[in-house]
Amino acid sequence: MEEISVGADGIRLGQLLKLANLVESGGEVRPLLAQGAVTVNGVVETRRGAQLRSGDVVAVGEARIIVG
Repeated sequence: MEEISVGADGIRLGQLLKLANLVESGGEVRPLLAQGAVTVNGVVETRRGAQLRSGDVVAVGEARIIVG
């Protein structure tokens, strides 16, 4: 599991996916979310702008990221 540190304000899901190199551009995020391929804390997330906070766990396929 990879940990990515973000500021006190957190980070939006689409930005995190790009920062973690799980997508190359913002345009790749929407189809991924529409397929139900992204979970946040074990729940399917479909909102690209979902706000993430420290301790959240994002999963895409086998990749797991913890927001630090």
